[in-house]
Amino acid sequence: MGNIYLMTTIVDRKVANKYVELYQDNNLHVMFVTLGFGTVANDVLDYLGLESNEKAVAYSVIDENSWSTIKSELQKKLKIDAPGGGIAFITPLSSIGGKKALQYLLETDEYKKEEESTLKETTRELIVVIAEHGHTDLIMNAARAAGAYGGTVIHAKGTGVAEAEKFLGVSIATEKEIIYIVTKTEQKNAIMQAIMRDAGLDSKAKSVVFSLPVTDTAGLRLIED
Repeated sequence: MGNIYLMTTIVDRKVANKYVELYQDNNLHVMFVTLGFGTVANDVLDYLGLESNEKAVAYSVIDENSWSTIKSELQKKLKIDAPGGGIAFITPLSSIGGKKALQYLLETDEYKKEEESTLKETTRELIVVIAEHGHTDLIMNAARAAGAYGGTVIHAKGTGVAEAEKFLGVSIATEKEIIYIVTKTEQKNAIMQAIMRDAGLDSKAKSVVFSLPVTDTAGLRLIED
């Protein structure tokens, strides 16, 4: 088992269940699904023969070997490369907040860490917090106390409840909130540790925290100045 990634899948809402079923057939059960809208103009939709730009967005954590298998399945079984088929892509993770969270997200206790990605040399990180619905204030209070400026909240539905209870030993609700926090790399550890301490798996928020490298940003300079 090698590096780990956040896999994002964006497809038409009408066929989202097919993608979820394919992932589950390949032993990928822990996913977080939310709704979105495409920005393609109506005339482009008509040209492509698409009826709607309503999208489903699914997030899951995956290792590189599993990605190779799932990518092949997406191309062969669901024809994701066909026009209007959707998109799936992976982004390397730079850190995960705690062993239990890692076991839960990967559904295994056998992960072996390899060399860290060179993208960890970036100056900013995106902290992703996945938590029980209704606990944003608890999470953001902890994050701000550790130096975070703010965050963005997305409502989502989680899957893989049975797997969560196996690794975490707690009951997990399906209604989730995903919180995005962009921060300087040197502040990342303090913010993640604060969230884990005040709103982690032992709290009512039951937060799972990980981070992604950010290669560049726009719009943060005035806040930081």
